[in-house]
Amino acid sequence: MQRRVKHQIPFDKQSKNSCSELALEKTKRERRSLPCTNICLVNDMSLSLVFHQKFARHAIRSLILSPINATTLQQKCRPYATTTQSTPQPSYAHGTSNTPLIGKTIGAHFDSIVDQFPNNPGIIVDHQNVKYSYSELSQLVDVLCMGLVELGLEKGDRLGIWSPNCLEWLMLQIATAKLGVILVNINPAYRSYELEFALKKVECKVLICARSFKSSNYLKLLHDLIPELETSRPNHLHVPRIPHLKCVVQIRDEASEDPNQLYPHMSGVLDFHRDLMKLSGGIDKGMLNDIANELQFDDPINIQFTSGTTGKPKGTTLTHHNILNNGFFVGERLNYTERDVVCIPVPLYHCFGMVMGNLNCLSHGSTIVYPGRGFDPAEVLASVQKHKCTSLYGVPTMFIATLNHPSFHQYKLDSLRTGIMAGSICPIEVCRRVIDEMHMKEVQICYGMTETSPVSLQSRADDPIEKRVSTVGTVLDHLEVKIVDSNGNIVPRGSTGELYTRGYSVMLGYYNDKEKTDEVLDSSRWMHTGDLAVMDEGGYVSIVGRIKDMLIRGGENVYPREVEDFLYRHEDIFDVQVIGVPDAKYGEEVCAWIILKEHAKGKVTDEQIKLYCKDKITHFKIPRYIKFVDEFPMTVTGKIQKFIMRERMIEELGLKKDLLSGK
Repeated sequence: MQRRVKHQIPFDKQSKNSCSELALEKTKRERRSLPCTNICLVNDMSLSLVFHQKFARHAIRSLILSPINATTLQQKCRPYATTTQSTPQPSYAHGTSNTPLIGKTIGAHFDSIVDQFPNNPGIIVDHQNVKYSYSELSQLVDVLCMGLVELGLEKGDRLGIWSPNCLEWLMLQIATAKLGVILVNINPAYRSYELEFALKKVECKVLICARSFKSSNYLKLLHDLIPELETSRPNHLHVPRIPHLKCVVQIRDEASEDPNQLYPHMSGVLDFHRDLMKLSGGIDKGMLNDIANELQFDDPINIQFTSGTTGKPKGTTLTHHNILNNGFFVGERLNYTERDVVCIPVPLYHCFGMVMGNLNCLSHGSTIVYPGRGFDPAEVLASVQKHKCTSLYGVPTMFIATLNHPSFHQYKLDSLRTGIMAGSICPIEVCRRVIDEMHMKEVQICYGMTETSPVSLQSRADDPIEKRVSTVGTVLDHLEVKIVDSNGNIVPRGSTGELYTRGYSVMLGYYNDKEKTDEVLDSSRWMHTGDLAVMDEGGYVSIVGRIKDMLIRGGENVYPREVEDFLYRHEDIFDVQVIGVPDAKYGEEVCAWIILKEHAKGKVTDEQIKLYCKDKITHFKIPRYIKFVDEFPMTVTGKIQKFIMRERMIEELGLKKDLLSGK
């Protein structure tokens, strides 16, 4: 006898896909993914089941492709049964994967890659005119390891690197990992005050630095900060204001340095190649193996300072496991192999360069290419053409500068197939040009933060371009993300909340700062990103703003990203950033910084912008203050520093005085 069921679906060859079609129709009707799907069979396999969304696809495939006992199936699915009443699917996603995590230290994995691809080009540095195979790079790294041991460095000691992109940066990254020494990334743009803060904050024992870069004369800055360098013996520094620092090593790059920017020799400074690389006199493989055997992949190995978009930098402490796996799985989604050649013009001090760039390549046997010490569009174009690069990295502003270079069309770029665009939102027009004119049909978008090694979400090569520019993709393998309300409860898909992420990539914490760590990392190891996000039915996440960026005008929540997206539609606006500024009456007011397109500069007024907004967006979202600018304050990696914009507007408009006086 047949049982009555809610839906009757004949199970035969002509209707194999009826189950999935039913689920799809139901989704379309309700415009939201449901946590359960009714799947019903009749005749000899009469059955009414409710499947949890997580297992629906697998169950449907099993029903269609293989014979199955109905009773067994019902028993297996009973734990996930629920009522037939539809409820919104929660904003939670887990990155399942058939590829296991790498359970090795960075040094051990690097050695295994060297064994697999000894003759593959490992590193090419155009501005230094060097090219080394993986085997040759490994030899250089082991010599450097011996030199660092001779300096007295041991597992857990901190070594600071203050330099633009160069061969030595990569060598130090691998060598410190092989020794268990914690590499501290110091922003090349730092000046003496910021350098002193970084060295003292994480208690660096050794500092290795370039001699100069752009307008920074590192040796002069060091002399002003540490005059003891002029008279001290190498590796015997005694600096009361920076008590842990014992040694400074300089990196010569005579092909790129401006001799007028150099500083007279200081007796307390060692030279990287002349001194450090020759301290040991040879490689003791037995010693290096003994050191490697004492290391664990959960040991801290890297400290990166937060970018400073919201204030004073914090020292994010990361492990081998954090950054090696993150670099590897970013590369897996990019479909990297040992045949890929990756152009990396982004700074190595940042996780974009050292993890998504260096470790990504080193974990796949791919070739690393540094076109210059810093970003220069002409150098990027030349390197891509010369080395037939298959992948290119950059923030949107870098891609815009490259596309708009006067000689762009003179270069052959058809070797490119993929790359990463990250750091800020990419306009769809730019993405289309990158795909069409730079041949990067598989270019991908990544989202992350220093505290998560960095990537949590990433698009895929076959995602539609609209998804690649309107979202930051889906959760990366082996990670979890969820979106929660102010009480920490998961919100339904399609609703706005704070993005949390959890998994192997989450930092150990901020160095020597438990209070700040506890503010962002809860007892369940969820990292609170501070970003406002929305997850759609397919698991794609859109970042809609920062919680700290959100402003409240007269009790109404205003999300800057929403206003920015609207203003982007104005035909004369090239770029826009929206912030909140203090207001005595409403608490906060909306302020927009606008970069106009060239043809509109000097012609468009703030009143015209306000008129454009009228009757198109709610009145309280219309900017009260509009400032036309040529550029936004940014970090070296292209992140907008909205706190600086806010401070400037407060000063320009005298808003603090107005608030205090009540006027």
